[in-house]
Amino acid sequence: MTEIHEGRPTGAAVAAYLSASLGILALALSHLVSEKSEPLKNAVHHLGKLWIPGAEGIGPYSGKETVQLLVWSSSWLVLHFWLRHKTVSVRWSGVLFLVILGIATTLLWPPVVHLLVGGAK
Repeated sequence: MTEIHEGRPTGAAVAAYLSASLGILALALSHLVSEKSEPLKNAVHHLGKLWIPGAEGIGPYSGKETVQLLVWSSSWLVLHFWLRHKTVSVRWSGVLFLVILGIATTLLWPPVVHLLVGGAK
């Protein structure tokens, strides 16, 4: 993934948009997990209630957003420090971004959710 080019390193920018796609994928996966089982849904909801005021009113979505926030921020931190001084292929990392975004979007599409969790909810 690392290429040698003259100019400014692109790693910090790549870290930013790849971490965003990982956060969106985490949201999709936490949604599937919480829809698959009631105990997992309660655990995800409890995670949101730990720090979001009024989380009781929005249900497990608060926990799903918390998972997204944790994955996004931690992956951004790791990727930033790993890639910040490197020149990374923007083309290939952009393709990876789009693939991850496509997977996350597909996992959030209701027919796929119903297929994976078993029946309409």
